[in-house]
Amino acid sequence: MRGLRAFADGYVSLLLPLYLLALGMRPFQVGMIATGTLFGSGVLSLLVGLYAYRFTSRMLLLMAALLMAGTGFGFAAVTHFWPLLVIAIVGTLNPSSGDVSVFLPLEHAVLSGAVEERQRTTLFARYSLIGALAGASGALFAGAPDVMVATSRFGMKTVLQSMFILYGLLGLVSALIYSTLPREIGIGDRKAPAAPLQKSKRIVYILAALFSLDAFGGGFVVQSMVALWLFEKFQLSTTVAGVIFFWSGVLTAFSYLAANRIADRFGLVNTMVFTHLPSSLFLILIPLMPTLSLTIIMLLARSALSQMDVPTRSSYVMAIVQPGERAAAASITSVPRSLASAASPLLAGYLLGVSTFGWPLAIAGVLKIIYDLLLLGMFRDIRPPEESDQKH
Repeated sequence: MRGLRAFADGYVSLLLPLYLLALGMRPFQVGMIATGTLFGSGVLSLLVGLYAYRFTSRMLLLMAALLMAGTGFGFAAVTHFWPLLVIAIVGTLNPSSGDVSVFLPLEHAVLSGAVEERQRTTLFARYSLIGALAGASGALFAGAPDVMVATSRFGMKTVLQSMFILYGLLGLVSALIYSTLPREIGIGDRKAPAAPLQKSKRIVYILAALFSLDAFGGGFVVQSMVALWLFEKFQLSTTVAGVIFFWSGVLTAFSYLAANRIADRFGLVNTMVFTHLPSSLFLILIPLMPTLSLTIIMLLARSALSQMDVPTRSSYVMAIVQPGERAAAASITSVPRSLASAASPLLAGYLLGVSTFGWPLAIAGVLKIIYDLLLLGMFRDIRPPEESDQKH
C-alpha cells in the first residue's frame, strides 16, 4: 500500500502546480493550495492520534483510502480556486515526495506491533525503500501528459484532469486492498491495546516540537514547490522534471538501506543528524548554482542524504514510547510536522512569485541545520532498547 500511494503522490506532486497554473492560478495561489493539503493532513492526523484507540486500524485505513478517492475525483471535477482549496484541506493530496498523510501514523503503529525490536529499523527502512522507488516511478510517470497531448486531440487541461481521476481510482484500489486485512491487524501478544498518550507524553511533545521545526523548513522545498521553481527559472518541461525527480527518488530509496546499516553501527540519533546536516548544506548551495546541470547535481546529492532520517526517526519514536501509546505517539509527532510544514509552501509561493533566486531552498537549509543541532544536543543520550542492550 505504501508503494501504491507513493506512486500516486509521485506524479501528483509534480503535476499539481502545472494543473493549477493551467487553470489560471498564480504561484501564490499554488502555494496556498499546497499549504491547505498539509494543514488538512495535520488536523486529520491529530484526530486519529486522539481517537484511534477507539477504532480498529483496518477501519481507519479504509476510511482514509475512501477519502483519497474522493480527493482525486474532486480535483478532477472542480476548477475554481476556493472549492479546490477546501478539497485540498479535507483531502489526502500530498505536495511532497514523502508521505505526510493520515496513512502514515496508522501504518507505523501497525508495523511496530508486527515485529521484534531489533527488526523494527530494518522494517521501516524497507517500508521507506518501497515508497521511494514507487514515488520515483510516479515522478517519471508525470511525463505522461506531454505524450498524451502530443498523440491525441485532448488539451493539457483535460489530460491533467484525467491524472487526478487516476489518483481517485488508486484510492478505491487502496480501499479494496485494506479491506482484506484482519480486523485486529497489528494487535498481538507483543503489543498492548492502543491508548491515549500518557507515560511518554513529555518526550513525545519535545520530539514533536523539534520535528515541527524540521518540517517547517521542509515545507519550503516540498516537491511541488521545487518543481514550480524549476519550471519558473529554467522553463523545464514536465518530462524533464519527471526524469530529475525519478533519479532523485531512486537515490533516496537506496539511501534508506544505507541508513539501516549506519544506524546499526552508530545509533539512530547520530544517523538522523549526521546524514541530515550535509543535505541541508546542499539545499543552501542549490540557488547559488549558475547552470541547470550544477543545480541538478546538487539536487541529486541532497536526495542521496536528506531522507536517511525517515526510517530512523520513525523507528526511534516507536522505540522510546510505551507499546500501547505508539499510535498516539506516531500521530502526535506527525501532526505538528504537517501543521508546521503547512505554512511554508504559502511563503515559498510568495517568494517564488517575486524572485526566481530560490530563497525557499536557502531558508529551508538554514532551518534544518538548526533542527539537527538541537536534536543532537537534546537526545544523544536517550537510547532505544536495542542500543541500550548493545551498550551493555
